[in-house]
Amino acid sequence: MRPMRIVMMGTGTFAEPTFQALLASGHAVAGLVTQPDQSPGRQRSSTRQTGEGMANIARTHGIAVFQPETINTPEGVRGIADFQPDLLVVAAYGQILSKDVLAVAREGGINVHASLLPKYRGAAPVAWAIYHGETQTGVTIIKMSVHLDAGDMLVQEAIDIGPEETTGEVEGRLAPLGAQLALKVIDQIAAGNARGIKQDQGQVSKAPKLTKEHGLIDWSRPAFAIVNHIRAMRPWPTAYTYCHRAEQEAIRLIIYEGAVAGGGTHAGAPGTVVVDSENANRLLVQAREESIIEVLELQPAGKRRMTASEFLRGHPLRAGARFGAELL
Repeated sequence: MRPMRIVMMGTGTFAEPTFQALLASGHAVAGLVTQPDQSPGRQRSSTRQTGEGMANIARTHGIAVFQPETINTPEGVRGIADFQPDLLVVAAYGQILSKDVLAVAREGGINVHASLLPKYRGAAPVAWAIYHGETQTGVTIIKMSVHLDAGDMLVQEAIDIGPEETTGEVEGRLAPLGAQLALKVIDQIAAGNARGIKQDQGQVSKAPKLTKEHGLIDWSRPAFAIVNHIRAMRPWPTAYTYCHRAEQEAIRLIIYEGAVAGGGTHAGAPGTVVVDSENANRLLVQAREESIIEVLELQPAGKRRMTASEFLRGHPLRAGARFGAELL
């Protein structure tokens, strides 16, 4: 089996294990293509979480780094062509590759995608899987095409999603699995025996890039769905709401953790704070269908992260308090 000459394309912690695995393999890593370095402020507003840093890993190993703003320009295509790759290996790169980019490599490209395709095509597959209450996800290695995550599936492996796991925790388990599967497929391509399976178009679902606005909690949803939403939005953009109290300014709250508190006998409007007469340290909020959420951990704007009981000591909530959008 002849070693492949590979260009790695990826950004963030999900891509790092695949890059490290390629560097430790018998294949030649000709270069790294990654997104331009961002200021700390921009990193916080990105779905790409930063770890060791792809560019830092490359430089440590003496690998050339190419960081174009847009890859699908003539300059971008020439930059990749200079590496003379046999294969492009892509993981969370953040841009759809044009046919001209894919044509640079003799074997085209493969993508390490964090879902059980054809479900959850797009930039945030793990978050949307958790949001929609999936109990399984996985990694699919696909042969890349010019359409988003639509190529033939070369290998796929599933894992269970824990009932309390967040997006960041699940991605942390998927990343090394993706690296393992990518190496398996690369060896198959090098040996000439990689075989793909077409995706079932009838099963396609989308997983668009997250924005800050996706974090806003809709208290009119059932309690279990709100808990899934909170888990899905961590570590970014985080779930949030506003606390409205009579004749006081609304407080913006990041909600880090919540749990279903069972059926409610209060049957207030969604978002109503339920006062627990037996335990003043519990922060209970009405959801849909008389279900109730217990908020366990939160962070008021400008303050530190804290437990619900700590918050209530400084902000006692009385009957009539509401959680919801900034303007009710």
